Amino acid sequence: MRIALHSEIKPGLIDGYVTNHDTIPDDLVETFARVGIRSWTIWRSDHRLFHLVECDDWDTARAALATDSADARWQATIGPYVRFFLDAEGGQDTAPLHEVWDLATQRDRSREEV
Repeated sequence: MRIALHSEIKPGLIDGYVTNHDTIPDDLVETFARVGIRSWTIWRSDHRLFHLVECDDWDTARAALATDSADARWQATIGPYVRFFLDAEGGQDTAPLHEVWDLATQRDRSREEV
């Protein structure tokens, strides 16, 4: 599955976030593999962050991360820079954003109609 997330960096902390997020710890990379997170990319526009995550199941991965020591250490490092995560309705939550449109999906639908 592929999901998108949105978070924000606290005011004045962009440089610190970018510097600290240059490389994540190896034990967290191993944790991601174990919980089914295959890819995680983050883009930044000013203080807004947009994440694209490819994983087996987001809810399962998120539950596993909640009790993982590598993730806890990482959150202690990076958490002070992050203001909050926002869901599709703008509430504070790590629920995925709603996908509106995807070119590949449209192409697949068009092929099926032929």
